[in-house]
Amino acid sequence: MGPTGSGKTGVAIEIAREINAEIISADSRAIYQGMDIGTAKPSVEEQKLVPHWGIDLVRPGERFTVADWKEYAEKKIKEIEERGKIAMVVGGTGLYIDALVYDYKFGVGAPDRSSVCINYLLIGVKTPSVELRKRLKKRVDKMFTQELYDETKKLVKKYGWGSQAMKSNIYQYAWKYLQGEMSLGEAKEKCFYADWHLAKRQMTWFKRTPEITWLALEKVKPHVLKYIQDE
Repeated sequence: MGPTGSGKTGVAIEIAREINAEIISADSRAIYQGMDIGTAKPSVEEQKLVPHWGIDLVRPGERFTVADWKEYAEKKIKEIEERGKIAMVVGGTGLYIDALVYDYKFGVGAPDRSSVCINYLLIGVKTPSVELRKRLKKRVDKMFTQELYDETKKLVKKYGWGSQAMKSNIYQYAWKYLQGEMSLGEAKEKCFYADWHLAKRQMTWFKRTPEITWLALEKVKPHVLKYIQDE
């Protein structure tokens, strides 16, 4: 786990290929169909390298709760393990991850936050603020392409602006640029700050979980491989 733009997707794929794992996305934005570039989903090429789950589950605006995701993830973990593989949960949506590792029981009182399930090794990608800001700026620059504009037009035509899924992503800035309401530079800047504020909120959430081992990006892979080897 880690904030948006921390590089967790790339390192997770590298690890998964070495340990025969499949990845379950814990990203509340990746669940939406048709929102590919704007949510920074793993690319088609990346998804060919390692099986991915938890992506393209519902249409923008369609109801999908944390409880729904937990049920889905637990089912996929069981299926993956029955195939003799390791399940890796990767993402930045802290509530999704907490619901899984603390085994939240929805609708039956307050969850126990006191102990994490022993079946999970929790690794966080630790990125210095200056480095994370650089990564986010670079990613935003790469995302503002014709492909993003085409995706934005298609989504607006199909779903409009009625759902929070549309408003909470890059699409609102791309659309304002396309409509002449913002310059390209202004749209990129606003998108960057939106991502930066999201990253800070994510880190605030993750800091509440003492069981997470925080590691620099380059140390994540060797740590996980050694852990599995020792097991």
